[in-house]
Amino acid sequence: MAGLIPQAFIDDLLSRVDIVDVIDKRIKLRKSGKNYSALCPFHTEKSPSFSVEPEKQFYYCFGCGAGGNALGFVMDYERLDFPQAVEILAADYGLTVPHDESGREDKRQSENKGILDILGEANHFYQKSLRSHAQKERAVAYLKGRGLTGAVAKHFGIGFAPPGWDNLLKALGDSAERVERLHKAGLLIRREQEADSSAEPSKSDRGQYDRFRDRIMFPIRDSRGRVLGFGGRVLTNEKPKYLNSPETPVYHKGNELYGLYESRRSNPKQSRFLIVEGYMDVVALAQSGIDNAVATLGTATSAAHLTRLFKIVSEVIYCFDGDAAGRTAAWRGLQTTLPVLEDGRQVRFLFLPEGEDPDTLVRKIGRDRFNELVDNATPLADFFFHHLSEELDASTIEGKARLSALALPLLKQIPTGIYRQLMSDRLAAITGVDTGTIAGMMGQGTAQVPQDIPDLPIPPEHSYRHQGPKEPRPRPTANALPRSPGLKAIELLLYKPEVVQALEEDLELLRENGDQYTDLLLELVELVQRDPTTNTYTMLGHFYGTPLGTQLAQLIKQEKITPHEGVATEFRFLVTSLLGDARKKQYKKQLMAQLAPRLRSGRGEP
Repeated sequence: MAGLIPQAFIDDLLSRVDIVDVIDKRIKLRKSGKNYSALCPFHTEKSPSFSVEPEKQFYYCFGCGAGGNALGFVMDYERLDFPQAVEILAADYGLTVPHDESGREDKRQSENKGILDILGEANHFYQKSLRSHAQKERAVAYLKGRGLTGAVAKHFGIGFAPPGWDNLLKALGDSAERVERLHKAGLLIRREQEADSSAEPSKSDRGQYDRFRDRIMFPIRDSRGRVLGFGGRVLTNEKPKYLNSPETPVYHKGNELYGLYESRRSNPKQSRFLIVEGYMDVVALAQSGIDNAVATLGTATSAAHLTRLFKIVSEVIYCFDGDAAGRTAAWRGLQTTLPVLEDGRQVRFLFLPEGEDPDTLVRKIGRDRFNELVDNATPLADFFFHHLSEELDASTIEGKARLSALALPLLKQIPTGIYRQLMSDRLAAITGVDTGTIAGMMGQGTAQVPQDIPDLPIPPEHSYRHQGPKEPRPRPTANALPRSPGLKAIELLLYKPEVVQALEEDLELLRENGDQYTDLLLELVELVQRDPTTNTYTMLGHFYGTPLGTQLAQLIKQEKITPHEGVATEFRFLVTSLLGDARKKQYKKQLMAQLAPRLRSGRGEP
């Protein structure tokens, strides 16, 4: 698919679509006054909290916070990317999706398509080599020795890169353009790329050679089954054991998960995912009938990985070795998990016996016993407090104070909700501190600002003047979000994302405000700055299933976004106002840092 979908077409499509028809085709709606209701398809519930409003062409769940328009529902319900959802909705209404064929974006899309095509050809070459190359028996013997059948190898598209410096180059690189695509796909290495200048001269007289040689090949596929890159494992014990594709225009290892496509193809309704460390772990578990394992691609698990998984399931289980290295990796995974641990999401940790990995263990004990271990994996809360308590004595006052000091900064990273409250309550129970005190420390920190220090004057270089229209005071409404400059700026940005392009200031200073709407505004600004073509619908689609997406859904539900003159002027005024507040807080913080030694000494006076 070349080119962007024009915004005018998206607007026209949404004007034609009836959200009631779109949703009723997928879940059964029931009339409820002027709206419609149903059991929410995005979380488990016994009484309907899912509401569809025909007048606003909007849906919202009061239970889990999911919400959006018809396009967003199709994306979320059918687990589709934005362009795919547009295609489906357009087909339902007999429309053909146009694409903007002009500009840099079209060139980029065309180049990416060429890279994806050459990766698909390479995958076919590797699979064919596993079936017919003269040295295929070595590869087949290795796979059989690992207990794999031909069926599971076919399911994962496993192949074989034959020994030799230029097998793939000769097979696919029949023109300068194709050779360049092979380079961009990460399948070839130029001689000048080598760190070792003593490379053998026989590699290739063309100054380039195949990246993958004499390895079992594991294709890495996206949600649509397209090959993005490869992982290659040696047949012997030489190093490196695994060689992965480098970052390319189509492959970003921090976003992809090996085995996710295959898992969803085996069972589109998975209830949980198991995160393991290697390709063979995923494949071996699938061979044993455990088809819900995925692996990161040579990187630690990222927030992007977790967000992607939590869009599909509500439970994720980390699987690590039980040794010190495994527990260290598990702790890193826990820290990555905390900021995305919304209510309704569950994370646990499975520590394997020392010397075992999922591949060896499942072959030793079988599927049923392995699944029992998964069922009894350690809850995140247990691992969290056990890990923090290992090096201290929580029965002493000093140990309890130390535990609190370690735990509180981490607990603050958990999104506000019931789970965060329960974790705080558990810390209170362990330390014997009143839950209200813990809650206060969670919300405000422990530093006390003296009451007799007045607001400080802003230094001349930080002064600013309000030069925009005054914001009208909104009428109070039931369940309305609190009004703030940050919230109003978000509303304007959602309506007209291009206002970001006129900003010249560094907005990082806004983090000084410590306001949830300012943080939300920063995330949206960064998204638009990364991709100036971002529009309202892509912003909503990008953040569905995340804490940020929930906030945006609530905003659209409660704040009507209306076009009006002077959006850019008002947006800049609001940003200037927020920056002024941030400078004032920064200045006050700096002054308090200077006063701190005297305050601690009890004098309380500068």
